[in-house]
Amino acid sequence: MSIYGDYIKSVIRTVPDWPQPGVNFRDITPLLQNSAAFRKLVDSFVHRYQEMDLDAIAAIDARGFIVGAPLAYELGCSFVPVRKKGKLPFKTISETYTLEYGEAEVELHSDAFREGDRILVVDDLIATGGTMLAAAKLITRSGGQVVETATIVDLPDLNGADRIREAGYNVFAVCSFTEDE
Repeated sequence: MSIYGDYIKSVIRTVPDWPQPGVNFRDITPLLQNSAAFRKLVDSFVHRYQEMDLDAIAAIDARGFIVGAPLAYELGCSFVPVRKKGKLPFKTISETYTLEYGEAEVELHSDAFREGDRILVVDDLIATGGTMLAAAKLITRSGGQVVETATIVDLPDLNGADRIREAGYNVFAVCSFTEDE
């Protein structure tokens, strides 16, 4: 967890029973609307990664872009979007992953990385880990080296971070929420 983890967590809004009964949605909108909190969020990532010699930030569509772009700027590295299927205009490679009710697919431009590039994968939240894991696999297939996967929120009760670690990738989360929080 980040040095600002407790503060960041306190700014995130929990919306009960959305999008369906029994689900507590972790809404990062108040975090983005609070300029001091957003700065602390970006700083949390900058402080962690400033000495890691990264080549690129690969941010996952769409909320990962919110943190990924300013982080790439601050670290002086490139920004690479990992998009939902059909959103990239050039030649792509793709990875399918399982959702609770079906499958989804993410894509990456085939020329996004050079062999051995050091990549940080960023998203807003890890639930079951499917999207993050698919992005990490895509990057590895493209020749990039995933240094770590990073997120604002981890939901450890859903075991996504564990799945990502079991696949051999490091995981960092600024904060986490258990089911009863």
